[in-house]
Amino acid sequence: MIKKEELNLVTEWDKTFPKSEKVDHSKVTFVNRYGITLAADMYVPKNGTGKLPAIAVSGPFGAVKEQCSGLYAQTMAERGFLTIAFDPSFTGESGGVPRYMASPDINTEDFMAAVDFLALNDKVDPDRIGIIGICGWGGMALNTAALDTRIKATVASTMYDMTRVNANGYFDSEDSEEARFEKKKAMCAQRLEDLKNGEYKLGGGVVDPLPEDAPFFVKDYYDYYKTDRGYHPRSLNSNGGWNVIGCESFMNQPILKYSNEIRNAVLIIHGEKAHSCYFGKDAYTNMVKDSKYADNKELMIIPEATHTDLYDGGDKDYIPFDKLESFFHEYLK
Repeated sequence: MIKKEELNLVTEWDKTFPKSEKVDHSKVTFVNRYGITLAADMYVPKNGTGKLPAIAVSGPFGAVKEQCSGLYAQTMAERGFLTIAFDPSFTGESGGVPRYMASPDINTEDFMAAVDFLALNDKVDPDRIGIIGICGWGGMALNTAALDTRIKATVASTMYDMTRVNANGYFDSEDSEEARFEKKKAMCAQRLEDLKNGEYKLGGGVVDPLPEDAPFFVKDYYDYYKTDRGYHPRSLNSNGGWNVIGCESFMNQPILKYSNEIRNAVLIIHGEKAHSCYFGKDAYTNMVKDSKYADNKELMIIPEATHTDLYDGGDKDYIPFDKLESFFHEYLK
């Protein structure tokens, strides 16, 4: 029997962005194949008629649907798509215990379960479903697109490859057997400490207070997650972060192995000045290399934009929503 857990969902508007009067908003839940109940915000265009094209949105890694995934979802609903922004398993308002764990498999399944939900929704055309993944969920979106043949179009915005950054460190600065061994050794030791203590130790979210000598990308994250711009009380990055061992299985599971077999359309968007831009560029290169399906793949670099500028638009509306609209209209025909 497939059963949904009764989740305790917030009813009032508690997003980091204003509520639109152009869409109808509601809370929905659905179950993934591991039996975890996921919570989502659904946005439906008020002027929508007939079976609508639909988009599932998630990310960034360690964020919640009340932050930028909800902004993307609401904005795309204003442009005629039925959308959902969901919290991944073990985070936000979604179910799953223990809390604050991540898994390449389960998190890919979260996206597929979102597609299940949309495909069975009476207001949705099941042949016109797309997904948007932001930051670490951009990589998850590509992994899902390589697995789920129902997805007709995928956008990865300001993406991370979470397996690569966990195994190799930022900017591949820890890409050696020795460095990986030390990280794995530390996590194995932490497992025993957690069991002895009876609880999982949190790794810490974005550093606060911000050190004067913090790298630019840390300042970029602080400016979003730790200020009124993007702070949310349920966001891992805004608060205590993932469990120390929460991302252990990412160490040896490359998620983009078969990205060059994705047949349907993919748009990768990245900021020119984002510290993470190398993830998007490399993901695009690997996706089209030796691919028979490269004609509908595109890399879009946004001049001057940083990583978090594509979370909420920054100070110059950097998110190319017109491009997203035309891309999804073209491939969700």
